[in-house]
Parts: sequence; structure tokens; C-alpha cells
Amino acid sequence: MSNPPRPDGGRAALAGFVTNRLGRNASRQAAPRPEAKTTDASVQKFESLPGYRELRLQRSAADLIGLGNPFFRVHETKAGATTRIAGKGFINFSSYDYLGLNGHPDVSEAARRAIDEYGTSASASRIVAGERPGHLSLEQALAEHYETEACVVMVSGHATNVTTIGALLEPGDVIFHDALSHNSIVTGAQLSGAQRRSFAHNDLDALETLLGATRHEHRRALIVVEGLYSMDGDAPDLAGLIALKQRYDAWLMVDDAHGLGVLGRSGIGLAEHCDVDPRLVDIWMGTLSKTLSSCGGYIAGPAALIEYLKCTAGGFIYSVGLSPPLAAAAEASLALMHAEPHRVERLRQNGHLFLSCARKHGLDTGTSLGLAVIPVIVGDSLKSVTLSDRLYKRGINVQPIIHPAVPERSSRLRFFITSEHTPEQIRETVAAVAEELAEIEKGGSLIEQLMAKRGKP
Repeated sequence: MSNPPRPDGGRAALAGFVTNRLGRNASRQAAPRPEAKTTDASVQKFESLPGYRELRLQRSAADLIGLGNPFFRVHETKAGATTRIAGKGFINFSSYDYLGLNGHPDVSEAARRAIDEYGTSASASRIVAGERPGHLSLEQALAEHYETEACVVMVSGHATNVTTIGALLEPGDVIFHDALSHNSIVTGAQLSGAQRRSFAHNDLDALETLLGATRHEHRRALIVVEGLYSMDGDAPDLAGLIALKQRYDAWLMVDDAHGLGVLGRSGIGLAEHCDVDPRLVDIWMGTLSKTLSSCGGYIAGPAALIEYLKCTAGGFIYSVGLSPPLAAAAEASLALMHAEPHRVERLRQNGHLFLSCARKHGLDTGTSLGLAVIPVIVGDSLKSVTLSDRLYKRGINVQPIIHPAVPERSSRLRFFITSEHTPEQIRETVAAVAEELAEIEKGGSLIEQLMAKRGKP
């Protein structure tokens, strides 16, 4: 049995626990390089990996405070506006199903037909033997959506960013990205070997300063932003970005993973939201796992770009082709989005209702536009986890986002709104958030609670 954490380490331990459950690594200290081969067999055990002991300590701290683990819960039904966990029903704000298309009869039927025709797997890399008609028809539909010449789909949204950026840039080049960019963008930039420069979130003046000071030092340049930022729910000035990329001779890449189906009156994405010609963007990236209720990623852009990626991007060449039923489901979802614009409008109304109710209750929603992604910023990691736990006990499932995923002062609960949430669910949830947060504020600090549980004065 693990020893309980020391009181003075409780906050760091518990914060680290929830951080690690988000998929972040525990803090690592560089191990000294051994001068000779070690005979200590214990270093070959997984328990000796850096951070493992800290992980166990953090779990003990959470148990001591009485917090349930909010991560990796088993959902017993499809992802959507509601869910069932351990036999209990919940209002669900932790799924990307923005337009309620996951499990739609047309989407499920398209997937079933693809299984009947092609099975469940492409069975090989597409460049070798994995090409199927569904890949090509989905790519054509996405290219038409973005008004681009071509498109390529891949099996992972994260890998799509990593492999695309890695394939396009190399040492001698430079990448400018928003400071709040997704991990996949940063990882791709790091692996490319290009110089990486981040600018303050949505601050085009800061970006222009960087471009003016350093663009001339590099051969190729790439500017990368997101369409709808997944932690804050805000969007960049696309027209301003296009002006900068033209002025400084750079490519512009937009990760519109959360923007598709959300931004713009008909859900086209950031281009429609900003009333800008999508053809002025060099690279459109997106994922199939959100509005399109499938799994995978894609790049849409000029034919030369797509041809190059199909022949050089390791994440495409060395990976199996997208599963045929997943491709069929994504294409059917895209068609439904275009055919039923009322879904986008209902999502917009729900998002605005949530934002309005939150502000009336005095909750901090940051810079969110009230379009599918709305944070409630609590400002303390332990408080965020406690609030999530209290809401769970009231039948509301929402995840905490804490340091280092966001700065400690910006720790939050992140609500994904869908077109299928009802006004009653939204009002009930916001009221519950306000009530529980007020109770937490009255109860004193969580460190004091931790010490009280250990019998300390």
C-alpha cells in the first residue's frame, strides 16, 4: 500500500495526478549517464520509470481527499448529449458530437454498407494495397467543401498535423504558430527540424513583429493557427492572417478540427465565419472525429501539395488506409451537415444560451464565442477537479482541464455543446455549476481540507 502524501505536497501531488490522467507525462529529471553497465536489475522494471513513483503518490492524494478519477470512465452508450456510466444516466458535455450525427441512421447505414462491401479494414497502406473507392469519394467531398483542388485523408487527426508539418518543413525553414496551438502542431514543428516561433494568442501584431524580424532569415515559412480553439472556444482573424502570409511570403495552415460544422451560418468553418474565400488559405486541416462522427484526419489544398504528401508523409505512407466504414460514416455525416443546416443553427442557439446563462451567474467563460466550446475558468487545478467531481455526483459529466494543459490560473471545466442538448439541460447544468462553485468557495482551500482529513490542526 502506498504511503499517504505529506500535507505540504498534497496540492502538487493531486494536481499532478489529474494532469497525468490527461495524458501528460509526470515531471522528469534527467538521469545521470551511467559510466558502466549497471547490474541493478530494478532499473529494468517498469515501476522504475521516471515519474512512476510520483504517479502513485498523486493517486494516493486524490484518494485521500475523496475525489473520484474523472478520466477513462466507461460509457455504456454512444457518445452524445447524454450518456450512461455505471448504469446511471448523465447529461454529457465531454463529447465532440457537435451536430448529433453519431449514430444517425444514415451514417450507421453507410458504415454498414461499407462493411458488407469492403470489410472493416483497408488491410494495408494505401500506397501499397489499401486504396478503396470510399477513400476517394470522401476526399473529393472534402475538397469540394473547402473549394480546393484535392484532399488526402489519414487514420489519425493528431498524426495528420505531425506528419504534414514534418513533411513540408525542414532545417532552414521557420514555423510561426499561435501560443495556444494544439500539441499535434507543436510536435510536428519540433520534429520537422525547422525553427519554431510562437506568438501570443490571436495577436496578429505580435505575429507581424516576429515575421518582420525573422522571416528573411529562413527559406520557407509556415503560419499555423486553429479555426476554433479547443480550450478557449475563440477564433482568429482569418483575413488578417491572409494579409500577413501574403506580405511575408508564407504558407498559411488552418487546423479547422473544431470549426467544421460549428463556425459559419452553415458550418463551413473558419472561412465562412470570417467571410473569406477559402482558396486563399494554403492548407486546410481537419479531423473526422468531431462533427463528422468518425475517426481520422485530412488535409485539403492544392493538387501539388496533396500529391507530395501522398508520396512523402510518413504518417500516410507507412500507415494503414482509413477503415472503409469510417470513411463512409464521415462522408455521410458531411452530406447530412450540408443537407440539414438547422443542426448548425440549433448548435449556435444552444451555445449562445449556455454562454448567456453562464454570464448571468457570474461564471468566467474567458474569450469563448459561445460556439460549441465553452470553458468555465475556475483558476485552480484542485478546485477544477473538485467541481467536476461534484457535478458528476449530480448527473453532469464534464472534464476538468488543468495545468500544464492550461496555465494554473486558467484551470477550468470545458463544456462541449451539441445541437442535441436541450435548453433545460443547459440551464440546469449552468445553475449546478454556479451552486457547486459557490459551495467550494465557502468551504476553504482544498489543502486545508486535505490536512483536516489527515487529522492536522
